[in-house]
Amino acid sequence: MAATVPFWRSKTLGEMTRAEWESLCDGCARCCLHKLRDEDTNELGWTDVACRLLDTQSCRCSDYANRKARVPDCVKLTPKRVAEIDWLPPTCAYRLLAEGRDLPWWHPLVSGRPETVHEAGVSVRGKARPEREAGALEDHIVSWPGRIPRAARPLAPLRKEGNAP
Repeated sequence: MAATVPFWRSKTLGEMTRAEWESLCDGCARCCLHKLRDEDTNELGWTDVACRLLDTQSCRCSDYANRKARVPDCVKLTPKRVAEIDWLPPTCAYRLLAEGRDLPWWHPLVSGRPETVHEAGVSVRGKARPEREAGALEDHIVSWPGRIPRAARPLAPLRKEGNAP
């Protein structure tokens, strides 16, 4: 029996059904953190401040269906926007697939478990603060949302006994 190729390896982002597209979101919520852009240098600054609709424990939007009405600058991702946006985190499945890369081991579609995104340290759980408690965004600039956590990196290949380290 031939192995079935997962949809994210056989379709482009534009060919995916709505359900497939939505399932690409790993639930990390890094894209739900406020970002600042320097007017002079265009440099991006990540903050650890979450959108007011983000449940920082579950890392899910508390009103996903109505998010655009409640937060007008919330960005609805499309294949075209994914190609244009420079602030998607390096762990984002939409970004990875647009760049021709595969989903990582901790992605729920690969692992079969939604908790692996948290276990790998990719999500904002335990790292983000609610918008209402933050104060000035400039006081909360951090670098971790733009990096891949060590625990989330690909697993090293197994060594055979007798091989030198």
